[in-house]
Amino acid sequence: MKNRDTPYRVGNTTVTKVAEQTLRNVSPAFLYPTSTEREFEAVGARLDPCDCEPNGKELVLSIHTWVVRTPRHLILVDTGSGNNKERPKNPIFHHQDLPYLERLQQAGVRPEDVDFVINTHLHVDHSGWNTVLRDGQWLPTFPKARYLFATVERDYYSTPASHNDANTPNLGVYEDSVLPVIEAGLVDFIGPEGGEYMPGLSFMPTPGHSIGHMSICVRSDDEEAIFAGDVMHHPTQVQRPDWNTVFCEFSDGAVASRRDVLESAAETNALYFATHFPGSSVGRISRSADAFNWNYA
Repeated sequence: MKNRDTPYRVGNTTVTKVAEQTLRNVSPAFLYPTSTEREFEAVGARLDPCDCEPNGKELVLSIHTWVVRTPRHLILVDTGSGNNKERPKNPIFHHQDLPYLERLQQAGVRPEDVDFVINTHLHVDHSGWNTVLRDGQWLPTFPKARYLFATVERDYYSTPASHNDANTPNLGVYEDSVLPVIEAGLVDFIGPEGGEYMPGLSFMPTPGHSIGHMSICVRSDDEEAIFAGDVMHHPTQVQRPDWNTVFCEFSDGAVASRRDVLESAAETNALYFATHFPGSSVGRISRSADAFNWNYA
């Protein structure tokens, strides 16, 4: 497995991981409420050592941004959870102070140089660095970028319909991390059908984890990559696509989208860039008999 900071190539495009934070000691029973201990033991036997804690009983998750460099554009896919955010109902992300922007700088990314910011969906750990707090105001972190996310996500999270038990961890996200970039006129909305945004970059609807979740397909020189956000949180779901996480808002849709992405990635041999897989977070999905398999790149 390559070093997690090593750029990956997709044709003439490079992709680099910039970490925000690592979540440790995640209980499988918490993350996958319908799973049993015996089921996890069967899956766990096939996991990579980086996927679990040394005891093999608890999971490791990553929160990070993918930096995508094409010959013409600098693109960020998902922006983590952000600093100074009011998240009293989600203590992990409450009033954080993380050196994320410094890590972007170390990767050669200045906020003013970013052309596009893509949010696969508008949950707490995918859109937090859309904004930063300056003089008591939430302002766009990437002032010259176009922010891209689904119209369906905006329409849902901007209304009381999203203020429900399933969405409690994300309360406040729309107000401090999404609305300010909309009000700044920096957003290009992606319709529910998805499709090509510009040559080599398209949106694939994968609703379920969230109401308007979108996966991103990048194609360059006959090579393909998929950035599938929270279609899957961990390699366990490659083996068990029927397992939804506790954070999946729309269960049936989440399972259907997961199977669609697995089928597509296996068929095309696309490089899969995961949002929460640990280690390098990059790999390929293959199929054998009736099962899917995950291999880190």
